[in-house]
Amino acid sequence: MEVEHDAAIAEESPKEEVPNKHDDKSEMKGEEYAYLDATGFTSELFKIELRGLPKYYGIGEDREAAIKALDGYKWKGKSLSAFEAKPAPDPLIRRRKEASTAEGEPLNIKRRTVEASATSLAYLPYDEQLKQKQSEMENVLQKFGKELWSSIPTLRTFVEKQRLLHGGLPCAFEPIRPSPMQDGYRNKCEFSIGKDALGVKRVGFRVGSYSNGFLEVESIAHLKHIPECMKQTVVLFEQFVQSSPFDVYSAETYQGHFRQLTVRMSHATGQVMVVVGVHLQSLSEEEKQTMKSSIVECLTSEPGKQAGISSIHFEVIQKRQQGQYTNPIEHLYGDTHIEDTILGLTFRISPAAFFQINTPAAEVLYQCAIDVAAPSKSTSILDICCGTGTIGLCFARHCKQVLGVDIVEQAIEDAKHNAQKNGIANCSFFAGNSDDLIMSLIRHANIMPDQHESLIAIVDPPRAGLHIRSITQLRNARGLDKLVYVSCSPQSAIKNWVDLMRPCSKQLRGEPFVAKKAMAVDLFPHTPHTELVVLFEREKKSKQELVVDSQNICTDKPVDPQPET
Repeated sequence: MEVEHDAAIAEESPKEEVPNKHDDKSEMKGEEYAYLDATGFTSELFKIELRGLPKYYGIGEDREAAIKALDGYKWKGKSLSAFEAKPAPDPLIRRRKEASTAEGEPLNIKRRTVEASATSLAYLPYDEQLKQKQSEMENVLQKFGKELWSSIPTLRTFVEKQRLLHGGLPCAFEPIRPSPMQDGYRNKCEFSIGKDALGVKRVGFRVGSYSNGFLEVESIAHLKHIPECMKQTVVLFEQFVQSSPFDVYSAETYQGHFRQLTVRMSHATGQVMVVVGVHLQSLSEEEKQTMKSSIVECLTSEPGKQAGISSIHFEVIQKRQQGQYTNPIEHLYGDTHIEDTILGLTFRISPAAFFQINTPAAEVLYQCAIDVAAPSKSTSILDICCGTGTIGLCFARHCKQVLGVDIVEQAIEDAKHNAQKNGIANCSFFAGNSDDLIMSLIRHANIMPDQHESLIAIVDPPRAGLHIRSITQLRNARGLDKLVYVSCSPQSAIKNWVDLMRPCSKQLRGEPFVAKKAMAVDLFPHTPHTELVVLFEREKKSKQELVVDSQNICTDKPVDPQPET
């Protein structure tokens, strides 16, 4: 179990009896609390309980000082009580205890196969998979429409009109685009290293979870979406782990070393990159060097050459510090990068950089984004969460300029290299948090509307979507009339979409966007996941049908985003 080391709990419980802060802690001495002494990576050691507050507040790690300062403090007429909070029991141990009845007979814990966990749609013919995904995306769009209806009453007339026009959906929805490759399409996989139900060391996919009481890792040999070169690499490294004096990492005991094997491959060149993720524990420098040398020896053997392994890296998995977004990665052998191609362009890929996992389908996705955005030679493109620059560089030949931003510095270095390698001069890429840099990029674009210049944002965020600060800046961006939102988790993106369409307010001062068109692209055959592209266009004042409160009149003047409250 890994939990963050930075939070505490504060909650309002005015009707509860306040327990004594010196309560007997004997109930926390069972094995489900053993993790408290096994690791320092848990916030359970630093929590306090604070009662009487109307909302949740975070308290720092110095809980004795926090208790002293807060206990008895007057807040809105109430006297607060603060005391040490009881830690949560270890969910793995708790679940295992729950798995036995009073008579000692184990409960039936349903364990999914690795095929059912990783490729739950593989039993269906591909055309049936596409029908199911089209239907699921329609459900997502219907939920989007319901959210608009319930959370923005002024949009109800608009939503009803859209539903009549588009078969119950809030915007036009085109048929799903299939993946050109259905089997062996993945160019990146992160394999777990652990033990199966019999205790045999395995490299594969985890079929259980900490919360349901089992953590078995099973073979991926029969999965349809994994290419043969990756399967060969997994078999080779599994044999190495089984014979290695270094143990596999246990999430239960926090001991062991080998934890993860990341494999990337190129459909264009056949290159295979391997990143071995380890916990160093208390290994000496000599032991670390021995481990690294043995990894290289294994992966450069004849079976490794047959698998196409050309690049080996060593990742130290550790608790990340504030502002750190990736683990330290050391290059051990061979190429520092691999290369792949999309829409005739060559892209360099580093170990930690984002790159769409289905390269042939990524070509379909990016062409859809280009088609729906319809840029001209007077259009500037904002590439938000640009990764290695794939989308922006594919847009470059169709527009005036591209300005990209990504939080991973190595990805930005790759993007700059990719622009230079492909002879593309109208792209600039910047490392940093998009929440802070969008307005700067817009100023850098220097759009001149009186010369019919336009600005389009292409947004391809992580699964959780964009932070509200990014949404605020996009809403307040003067001259930004179109936004193409590419989502790998459409269900999670609904909140972003709703915020883009909210009426003007003190924070969202720019005119609302309106969802015009959506299209799904299948980047993940045999799985339930689907990529969804949604085109938003700015609602013009002169044609605006939305009712806006007289105190929240829209303005075209760009403003700095307000801090989140």
